[in-house]
Amino acid sequence: MTEAAPSPVPLFELSTGYWAFKTLATAYELRLFAHLSGTPGMTPPEWAECCGIDERPARALLTGCASLGLLEKTGERYRNSPLSEAYLVPGKPHHFGGLLTMLDHRLYAAWGRLAEAVRTNRPVTWDSDRVRSLFESQDPAVTATFWESMHTLSSFTGQALTTAIDLKGASSLLDVGGGSGALALTLCGYWPDIKATVYDLPFVTRIAEGHIEAAGMSGRVRTLDGDFFADASLPEGHDVHTFSNVLHDWREADAKVLLKKSFDALAPGGLLVIAGYFVNEEQTGPPLAALMGLAQLIETEGRAYTASEYAGWAAEAGFVDPQTVSVESVGANGVLTARKPAAGHADVPPRSAMTTHPSERPQVT
Repeated sequence: MTEAAPSPVPLFELSTGYWAFKTLATAYELRLFAHLSGTPGMTPPEWAECCGIDERPARALLTGCASLGLLEKTGERYRNSPLSEAYLVPGKPHHFGGLLTMLDHRLYAAWGRLAEAVRTNRPVTWDSDRVRSLFESQDPAVTATFWESMHTLSSFTGQALTTAIDLKGASSLLDVGGGSGALALTLCGYWPDIKATVYDLPFVTRIAEGHIEAAGMSGRVRTLDGDFFADASLPEGHDVHTFSNVLHDWREADAKVLLKKSFDALAPGGLLVIAGYFVNEEQTGPPLAALMGLAQLIETEGRAYTASEYAGWAAEAGFVDPQTVSVESVGANGVLTARKPAAGHADVPPRSAMTTHPSERPQVT
């Protein structure tokens, strides 16, 4: 007897997965959630008139959003679901607008070139022959969408870290590649005794300064211009180093260089924190972390790494006592911590495990 074939429905759902994203992105672009916020809801004709479109597409979009849990319906009126009201209305805390815009306008088309990225092993969203990385782009459109989206992700990662790690007793944090400053602001807001430095490229720290000033945290969070590959060393004088969604952007050799620089600059007894999406040890998932690896292929020189890979590189740099905590957040599914041995501590690893790697970054080939 021939075994029955599995249902093709899951395959069809995968094949049409982009339908759901484009429904969300289009509704946001048309300011559907902003129009519905604070109202008792709208009927399809009312929203069509408000938006200046025909009733047929208005009804189709409202129905699609309701099916995805973005809207709720009472009678003929559609209103925002709690999820949409919380995250899709401009001006609300943790607004997802920048992230959606970046994914729609920057990455959606780039994913259409995934096969090219796989064949060439080169990113497709920036010219790797002209600049070293996507982070060096100072194009206003790229800067506005990319860094606002990263601010959203980093805010949620920071919230996850407040329960995943204990920074009690720490006094000074260096956020390496700290971007918009969201992680540093969140952590300083939770631990009142910590001061933080956001270390990043000059045009990025200008963005961070605006967020720091708006948060009223200028007295506790500062910025420092730098390039963590070009600079001979990381800034000293900190007892916590955070790498949030940074190391996965780079090749293994690059990540090792950064961890060795971190070890050398961190105060004795200091804490290393690596946060992001970790692929499992079998390298079979979870889906978001695994697909993030493909996003890295499209955008960067990195890939999805396992917690044991990060732990091994940290040990090679000289860190001890690696600990991994799973988290459920936007921006991270795991946090790995390790410590630099205190001065004179016997846990310093043997010299063979502390090999210094060349700081020259390999070129994309």
